Amino acid sequence: MMLSIIVAILVCLVCYIYRSLKPPPPRICGTPHGPPVTSPRIKLSDGRHLAYRESGVDRDNAKYKIIVVHGFGSSKYMDFPISKDLAEELGLYFVFFDRAGYGESDPHRSRTVKTEAYDIQELADKLKLGPKFYVIGVSLGAYSIYSCLKYIPHRLAGAVLVAPFVSYWWTKVPPNILSKALQLLPQTDQWTYRVAHYAPWLLYWWLTQKLFPSSSIISGSKALRSNKDLVIIKKKLENPNPLMEKTRQQGDHECLHRDMIAGFATWEFDPTQLENPFVEGVGSVHMWQGMEDRIVPREINQYISKRLPWIKYHEVLGYGHLLNAEEGKCEDIIKALLVEG
Repeated sequence: MMLSIIVAILVCLVCYIYRSLKPPPPRICGTPHGPPVTSPRIKLSDGRHLAYRESGVDRDNAKYKIIVVHGFGSSKYMDFPISKDLAEELGLYFVFFDRAGYGESDPHRSRTVKTEAYDIQELADKLKLGPKFYVIGVSLGAYSIYSCLKYIPHRLAGAVLVAPFVSYWWTKVPPNILSKALQLLPQTDQWTYRVAHYAPWLLYWWLTQKLFPSSSIISGSKALRSNKDLVIIKKKLENPNPLMEKTRQQGDHECLHRDMIAGFATWEFDPTQLENPFVEGVGSVHMWQGMEDRIVPREINQYISKRLPWIKYHEVLGYGHLLNAEEGKCEDIIKALLVEG
């Protein structure tokens, strides 16, 4: 009798653990039980769809065609305001897209840093942007730009990394710099990033359990926000964009969790080993870092910019992580890329 009770308890425990570790199936857009598709989408070679939106001047008449890559917990409706006057003056065309699993783009169960570059390349080809185009990546979306610099450098006319993501497991950045930067973060975030790197199969449970806090970013904590970030967030809360509500509609695991897993996985390359794609002087790569950014410790990006002197490094006094939220700063980024070179 006692043995039967023990077996029953163990079976229940195993079932509970299995259910806790197993993410729910995604609510894929356009399927019978998923959200509707309301945006234009392209179909990729593997059958997935990417949703996008366009802004600026007409695509066919544009002088500069720029793909903008959103960050963690964002979407194609991200902030990157540019005045109509500047767009028309320079002939700027922008395309924003939902990365895999975000918004209305299909999830990608095997997404990696490498797959990001080829998603961007296919998007450019489907929209007929031409042999070369510009890319801008914000926050976690910057790993997509590193991917482009590594895997499709011949397709780039220029690139920008804005408040760019860093991995604490890059192999060619000195361990003391990585360790020191990681220690600047709250303990909860440090452990979450370790789980994403060392035990990605555990990340779903880690981020959904209620026993202890896991991610200050997902929870909306102000712990890592600079004073400037808090002012910007307050303004956004006063005038929220309802379209941003679609960001996580297919399930947090398909967007947030897989994004984190891809970023903190072991990469096939280290950013410090990248080669200058513009050795002939036509085109440039820029990195923008807020001096008060507490989400992305600037020490690592400073090191990368010193190792790769062909990256034009810009530190912005008085700004934190949300460099892309204000029109003036976004226009500075565009002018540095296209006018100043």
